[in-house]
Amino acid sequence: MLALDAPLAIVDLETTGTHAASDRITEIGVIEVDGFRVVSEWSTLVNPGTPVPAGIQALTGISAEMVAAAPRFGELAHELHERLAGRVFVAHNARFDYGFLRREFARAGIRFQARTVCTVKLSRRLYPAERAHDLDSLIARHGIACRARHRALGDADALWQFLAIAASEHGGEVLATAARQVARLPTLPPHLERAAIDEVPEACGVYLLFDENSLLYVGKSRNMRGRILQHFASPSAWTMRVRRIEWRRTAGELGALLAEARLVKELAPAHNRRLRRPGEMHGFVFDGTRLRLARCGELDADAAACLIGPWRSRAAAKNALYALADEHRLCLQALGFESRCFRRQIGRCAGVCAGAEGIHAHHARLAAALAPLKAADWPHRGALGVIETDREREATEVHVVDRWRYLGTASSEADVAELLEDGRRACFDYDHYRILARHLARAGVRVVPLSA
Repeated sequence: MLALDAPLAIVDLETTGTHAASDRITEIGVIEVDGFRVVSEWSTLVNPGTPVPAGIQALTGISAEMVAAAPRFGELAHELHERLAGRVFVAHNARFDYGFLRREFARAGIRFQARTVCTVKLSRRLYPAERAHDLDSLIARHGIACRARHRALGDADALWQFLAIAASEHGGEVLATAARQVARLPTLPPHLERAAIDEVPEACGVYLLFDENSLLYVGKSRNMRGRILQHFASPSAWTMRVRRIEWRRTAGELGALLAEARLVKELAPAHNRRLRRPGEMHGFVFDGTRLRLARCGELDADAAACLIGPWRSRAAAKNALYALADEHRLCLQALGFESRCFRRQIGRCAGVCAGAEGIHAHHARLAAALAPLKAADWPHRGALGVIETDREREATEVHVVDRWRYLGTASSEADVAELLEDGRRACFDYDHYRILARHLARAGVRVVPLSA
């Protein structure tokens, strides 16, 4: 991985912020190393096409005026790609720099893939007794002369000096072994091409893993490619059977969560255990006069608004009701769950079945006991569109929701109208309810009222 004769590209970036999806590169520095000897140094400012925050300008010394005259990334992408091609990508916190470059190359229509070594992890492996491994700590600990801190080429040169010092102190073989250990390249299934992994973007979405004949697993992630690689980092019998990957990018995490829940129920992958089929979920519906037990998947929107629970099985739901009846002295005969009341004899029923209590008083106590278990009321007058935007692709999705029922995801007004019309027959799904309730409780969620 990092043998002393391997071709290396020691890279550092300066950026407008820390989020590769929304921030941009302002400076690139690359030191090319062959035979553990520097053969080239290259750096350039980059016009990010977006304002440079004042704090970033103060930290790096790179002003808005400096980058205004610099080339855009797309103008230098091919030259940079040639410099990095075939080289081990070395950076401090490599995930940061590598992630930024992969996204910028993707915007330029270029696929970038490289073996990476993170010098933060390498420092931890080689110097385990040390507490801090940020670049300032490395510079101070090893007496590195940094020509320009927080400038791309200056920081890349500091990393090169660290590698040279580490090789001198530990030897080339130890350095290469440590690099292999921190890289932890996963072992791919024997019938899965590496190109299939490279096709998956480091972006939010849902993915499906197949063997030769069937669907094995459905998953979601804010970084689909990274999450899929995690499956293979700790291989199991089923992950080694993967032959094919399908994926769908979403505008945000909500869309990925909703798609995962829907696909697991529709396709029943062999190795998804967490999300259940809607028919397995049971809850009670109480309209003020009658209590009944039902599968969540059977409930229409009106009944779902009265849902109590739910529970993972019919037995679990009935056990919960019996415990509630004991605690609040409710009559299971009056509720229609027993043909005769035996609890009255042992003081667990207040006596509505024997005329000792009126049915309205009993049902009022029942309503109070059930209230903490009731699903949240739909707080809107009608259907709602929950908006997510992928700023990198400039793509917007509208998740159409009505009384906690997820009707689908739209990308146009026509899609919205069609979903509202078809959604009249949609049933309540508890997993969708839970996902939506959690998301809508967050601050700053973009929503728009919809009318059928």
